[in-house]
Amino acid sequence: MTHDKKHSSAETVDLDELVASTDTGSRSPDGLPGKLLVSLAAAWSLFQLWIASPLPFMVGFGVFNATEARSIHLAFALLLAFMAYPAFKNSPRNRIPALDWIVGGIAAFGAGYIFLFYNELSGRPGAPILQDVVIGVMGLCLLLEATRRALGPPLVIVALCFILYSLFGPHMPGILAHRGVSLNGLINHQWLTAQGVFGIALGVSTSFVFLFVLFGALLDKAGAGNYFIKVAFSLLGHYRGGPAKAAVVASGMTGLISGSSIANTVTTGTFTIPMMKRVGFSSEKAGAVEVSSSVNGQIMPPVMGAAAFLMVEYVGISYVEVIKHAFLPAVISYIALIYIVHLEALKANMKGLPSSNPVRPLLNKVLGFMTGLILLMILSFGVYYGLGWLKPILGDTTPWVVSVVLAVVYVLLLKIGAGYPELELDDPNSDVVKLPQTRPTVMVGLHYILPVIVLVWCLMVERLSPGLSAFWATVFMIFIMLTQRPLIAIFRQRSQLSADLKEGVNDLWIGLVAGARNMIGIGIATAAAGIIVGAVSQTGVGLVLADVVELLAMGNLMLILVLTALLSLILGMGLPTTANYIVVSALMAPVVVLLGQQNGLIVPLIAVHLFVFYFGIMADVTPPVGLASFAAAAVSGGDPLRTGFQAFYYSMRTAALPFLFIFNTDLLLIDVTFMQGIFIFIVSTIAMLIFAAATQGYMLTRNRWYETVLLLLVAFTLFRPGYWMDKIHDPYQQVPPAQFEQALMSVDSGSSLRVRVEGENDFGDPLITYYLVPVPSGATAEERMSNLGLQLMIEGERAIVDLVDFGSLAADIGFDFDQEILEISAPVDRWAKEWIWIPGFALFLMIYLLQYRRRASDDQFAKA
Repeated sequence: MTHDKKHSSAETVDLDELVASTDTGSRSPDGLPGKLLVSLAAAWSLFQLWIASPLPFMVGFGVFNATEARSIHLAFALLLAFMAYPAFKNSPRNRIPALDWIVGGIAAFGAGYIFLFYNELSGRPGAPILQDVVIGVMGLCLLLEATRRALGPPLVIVALCFILYSLFGPHMPGILAHRGVSLNGLINHQWLTAQGVFGIALGVSTSFVFLFVLFGALLDKAGAGNYFIKVAFSLLGHYRGGPAKAAVVASGMTGLISGSSIANTVTTGTFTIPMMKRVGFSSEKAGAVEVSSSVNGQIMPPVMGAAAFLMVEYVGISYVEVIKHAFLPAVISYIALIYIVHLEALKANMKGLPSSNPVRPLLNKVLGFMTGLILLMILSFGVYYGLGWLKPILGDTTPWVVSVVLAVVYVLLLKIGAGYPELELDDPNSDVVKLPQTRPTVMVGLHYILPVIVLVWCLMVERLSPGLSAFWATVFMIFIMLTQRPLIAIFRQRSQLSADLKEGVNDLWIGLVAGARNMIGIGIATAAAGIIVGAVSQTGVGLVLADVVELLAMGNLMLILVLTALLSLILGMGLPTTANYIVVSALMAPVVVLLGQQNGLIVPLIAVHLFVFYFGIMADVTPPVGLASFAAAAVSGGDPLRTGFQAFYYSMRTAALPFLFIFNTDLLLIDVTFMQGIFIFIVSTIAMLIFAAATQGYMLTRNRWYETVLLLLVAFTLFRPGYWMDKIHDPYQQVPPAQFEQALMSVDSGSSLRVRVEGENDFGDPLITYYLVPVPSGATAEERMSNLGLQLMIEGERAIVDLVDFGSLAADIGFDFDQEILEISAPVDRWAKEWIWIPGFALFLMIYLLQYRRRASDDQFAKA
């Protein structure tokens, strides 16, 4: 698998420089400074493994609380940032200037100040002395400088704006004015507490993100990255536009463990882009396919560019719940991208690459696939339920028994893999003759799947924390890196034990260093974004922003969503994905939820956070700044702007999904049964493929304009059947406010009432909003009201909240004393909204038949 030979070594260096400058730092000093740089990076990785493990609690040494761990984490990140990232473009790359040593040391001291003086700071909460303020000012300034070096000026500018807004609040115009914050108050909030820089975002980076990034780096260094690419090409490379389909699958698999769309683009694109060009894709289209698939890797669980872990903290739901909600949109988006690639291949009448697999009858292929699928299902069933039965029997010895079984399976897989030729790293300067065979390619690297299984098992079955799950998966990955070379060599009867062990240790060392260097930018980004989050909590700018957005959108929820999407895109042009998500979710997620409630749409918080996140990653595609498009263009030799526009065109399905799941939360598998989830997955996938066919202007043949319009209508109908059903039959009936108790009794327990309420907000201003009131259990209306924790005072036709029990369901919903209930909407029995799918599919069948007949007549004309 190759690179076009026209690419010079200079272009390759430029590409490496782009990746290094955005992800790991472009400085690679020689001699002792270089050794010290990589040693500090490895030490950071070892520190993170230490605090994630149970060892500190077992030995009673090296136990750090959350704030201390964040302090040390940021100290490492700042020191390495000043060592690895040059100050300016013309700064030296092969040495570290003395000034950077000094500034890096001061920055690390400022970040570690909380750890070093933790007891003293605990004794004076909220009352910083001069020393604290000096250290805080110095720390903030150097954090912003490190941010400029590692991530560029945009995040620095945004953070500075919020700092100035905090300090000069009384001098702000009109609605933006606030009472202001003193310098002491600012430093105390931003640097000495867990509200600003050392807040939730940095905590997530410390506890979860580092370990997942390290796990991905070790997995890649062990050879899994190359394995994923080879498997994808061996399976798909011979189909129409096969290299492009392989690029999508390979980027998806790499995205499972990668937190960077740019690194993903270059890692897989170096091999996939030239292959796409070979079968007929233009430079821009080949680069755009790689960019779209790599950027989509960031919406693919379990890592999601670190956003999954942040959502756990910000939304307040479990990690498993976040993954469940994010899974369906990510999968159907990837399936649609494969279909888009297929349509491009059909339009250009492309062929695949020559396959090296032996020719087999179709029946044999189907039987082989079904046999493998059934065996996998039996194995999964046996492992899940087998361990479920063993745990009560084995008790505390279960982990040891499972470890032994895992080790045996690992050795067996290595034994099987050793019977096939070793996977070679692709030479980007050689010509491709044929694709690798599927069976040997798949079998030789099956052991790479085991750490991923361990990770998923710990997360989904054992329900361990994400940090502890990543720790055990990383420990197993370290075991594989140290043992795979010696064991494979023994099985192939060419063992040189000491040399093989040395290579394994060297791979581990490089992986530890790569994981830490990949984390420098993320650690800095989460800390700098914490400044914005801290300013929002200290000044109340979030409520001001809600007023501004409502004014601009004139109360229209769709306009509010469009403004939020635009803000995410604009900020994302200069901010990395993680920082962009932190900033926009802190600013806009509460605004969308609040204004949605006031406009009658009650949106789950996770849906809003995913909405913000999706548009944040779209910025990596969007011209003129999309860095992933520049990276792909550097590989393909195409124009970066045209590549970016083409990638945005391919990614329109990703831009449409957030609007769809805001209005139809079934797509996020919220409150659906297992069977409903299966149906929703199938229908949503078909809808997304129809949407792709409409936007690409091609299905069986080129679309007529009215066919494109009708296909979009079909896709909308399948995605949002409730819209049409609501037009046919109102889902609610109106109940007078004075009959609240009767309404509560008239509907089944577990359903919900929509209640429109008038009251005051936290500042005493008039407020009208909607609440979704879950109907509690109870045999009588009085019992249900008691379980709800709400007492009403009825005055004629009016219903006024008289008492809300502390900690009750009513209090959690938002009911408060003296609110007036204006309107009650009770659900009614009606046909299920899914019946609307039938006319949608009927319309699609009509369009399909029209195109089928037209294609048949075109084929006859071509033959004639």
